[in-house]
Amino acid sequence: MVPGGVRMALAVSWNIFTHNWALISMGLMLTLLILVPVFVLNKYIRIMLNIIKDTPPPLSMGPQDFEPPDGEQINFRAFDGLSLRGMFLRGNPVLPDTGVIIFAHEFASDRLSCARYCRPLLEAGYDVFAFDFRAHGQSSHEDDYQPRQWASDREVADMIGAIAFVEDWLEERGRPVNLGLFGISRGACAAILAAWNDPRVTAILCDGAFSSDTTLEYLMKRWAYIFAKVRFVYENHPPTFWRFLRWLLFLRCRRNLNCEFPSVRKALARMKNKPVFFIHGQCDSYIPSSQAEMLYALSGKPKYLWIVPAARHNEAVVVQPTQYAQRIVAFFDRHLAGRDTPDHLLDAPSFSELTQPLAYLDTARPPGAFRRRRNGPDKKRLPVRSQPDNDVR
Repeated sequence: MVPGGVRMALAVSWNIFTHNWALISMGLMLTLLILVPVFVLNKYIRIMLNIIKDTPPPLSMGPQDFEPPDGEQINFRAFDGLSLRGMFLRGNPVLPDTGVIIFAHEFASDRLSCARYCRPLLEAGYDVFAFDFRAHGQSSHEDDYQPRQWASDREVADMIGAIAFVEDWLEERGRPVNLGLFGISRGACAAILAAWNDPRVTAILCDGAFSSDTTLEYLMKRWAYIFAKVRFVYENHPPTFWRFLRWLLFLRCRRNLNCEFPSVRKALARMKNKPVFFIHGQCDSYIPSSQAEMLYALSGKPKYLWIVPAARHNEAVVVQPTQYAQRIVAFFDRHLAGRDTPDHLLDAPSFSELTQPLAYLDTARPPGAFRRRRNGPDKKRLPVRSQPDNDVR
């Protein structure tokens, strides 16, 4: 037996529904239209936060595969006041002073790794200032910040502090304040972000640079293909969906990771008439070479791009050490020291000559890049384009 009160409540509810069924149906439909996208977006963002937190990039080589350099040890402060550790290395004393180059190491490395990259510059007469980013080497840690492979506002503050310190150091000695920056991977990103509007930084060399926003968008598409349960829904996301998702991801990063990830892409688009040389491994399966091609396209002139055949992430210095040494010296000779350099080392073609410049960024699933799997990405390398062995771009 159903109690009379319950029967009366059911009768009233049914009466309300029969008189307002259209309005109730519209309300339920609107609720579904809101909840389903929220659920999808939240799932994508959870995946991407895990990638940001737990996907370290490969080091180009072991951290002690070189003889550590011996330089003057320096303590200085980042732009936000954190104490950092640096080191001055003096160039060949036989040669006249040609300028100072600030070296910014890759993620999970330290200032000593400058020995792998900067010896040709020292031999050419350049002074080098290398420093440890926060929570690396002998620099201080920040209690509420965990550094990751993506260049955040903290690494930008470190880079600004290094630039300001070297500028003051040069002024105290009566030397011209013209600086070159040499960054590896995340260090290259921080160099661009810190120096795009600094007129005293006259040249930037980037090995393995990328823009966090477009790289993460590429990874979103790749992982969405792997984990999407409804293929039709995944394949018909409009471009605005991915941009909106990227925006939401960075909002969540600001709250969960206590940092921001500025856009290298936007910084380069605003930077005018500052020479930039991009070096990238053709076989880089972590950051596709299309990233370097995109950044090259956005940069103002003069600009140079060298896609190194057979090189993986940050391995150009290992795969082609002689050409690497010649080209980095030639770049700074031309744009920091003001010397004449051989044209064949630096001349770059127009961007229209590059093949498939944005293929990896605009295609959700590059052909042959990976197979559809439920347990994670395929470990095969991304396909690479065939280029002449000595192609300078």
